[in-house]
This record gives sequence, C-alpha cells and structure tokens, in this order.
Amino acid sequence: MSTRRERAFFVQTLLDQYIPDPKPSLVFSDSYTLLIAVLLSAQSVDARVNTVTPILFAEAKTPQDMARLDVEHIQKIIRPCGLSQKKAQAISALSKILADKYHGLVPKTYEELEALPGVGHKTAAVVLSQGFEIPAMPVDTHIYRCARRWGLSRGNNVNVIERDLKTLFPQRFWNRLHLQIILFARKYCPAKGHNPALCPICTELD
Repeated sequence: MSTRRERAFFVQTLLDQYIPDPKPSLVFSDSYTLLIAVLLSAQSVDARVNTVTPILFAEAKTPQDMARLDVEHIQKIIRPCGLSQKKAQAISALSKILADKYHGLVPKTYEELEALPGVGHKTAAVVLSQGFEIPAMPVDTHIYRCARRWGLSRGNNVNVIERDLKTLFPQRFWNRLHLQIILFARKYCPAKGHNPALCPICTELD
C-alpha cells in the first residue's frame, strides 16, 4: 500500500471487521455527565472514571446541583481519578458558568466549549461527537499512536494528526472511527509491549 488513502481504506476495512459495533467506554446519560466524565478521564483510565462518576452524579447530575457543592467535596469524591484539585476546581467553575450563562445546557460549538474551565480541544471534540453526534475527530494518545504507526500521518502533534485523519476519512465516518481506533488500540495495538505480529493492522502494513 503505497499511498495514505490506500492505507486508510485498509485500516477502515479492518476496523469494521474487528470493531463492528463501537460503543463509548465512559458511562454517561447526557451531554453534561459526558462532559464531566471526559474531563475526569484526563491522565486516568475510563474504567476508574466509571467507578467515580456514579458517586458524583448521585449527588449532582446537573450543572445547577454541581455548582452548589463545595469544591473540596467534589475533590474528595473524584480523588481516585488523579489531579483531583485541578479537576474539582474546573468542574465547579464550568458548572457555575453552564448554570448562569447557558441555563444548565452544554453548548454545541468548539468555541463555547473550549472557553469553559478545564475543557481543551479534545474534550470538546468528544462532547460534540458522542454527546451531540456532530462530526469530530478527537485525537487522544491511542489515536495519535496508531495514526503514526499505521502511516496515516507523520504529524508530531495532535493538531496535525487530526487534520490528516479528517482529510483521509469522509466526515460521516469520523465519530465511528474515533471509537473504533481507541477500542482496537487497547486490544491489539497497545503502547506498552506492542508486538506488530499480534496486531492485525500492523502485520499487514509493516
């Protein structure tokens, strides 16, 4: 496969074969609980986040309710996710903004989302794609790693990787591919102990 587009077609074909029905790993019930879960997942793992969010959302499942909680209380609940002080402050602050400025609703644009405390481009992209089904291509560490390993991009930062993937794949597939690559990477193309011979995609592309 000499061109990136040929590689992209091959990758998408195998992803459809190995991950035919991709589902988000994080547990959420609406765009707000998704936003909080994604924020908590930074430098943590989804499984750990999923043990914390039921406890947090049992006390506050809306921006209005979350804004009433003390930051210290939020921090105590989310401590297992790491960076608890910084995350608790962001959760409290963004919840107050959503309650006051957006009537408790999560906005649907990159500009508005990225203006919220603790919300970067990747978090905004995940919320748009999974919360609102707006086409996006969030680039996390799994997607960054695989895009380079599979020869889909030579980018050395997430912005270039995102641009290259959006160019290679039709927009209608972005949300699905985002989940497929993450789930495939965890199972077949991990960061540590990676053996190309055990990865169905790396085996064919090397």
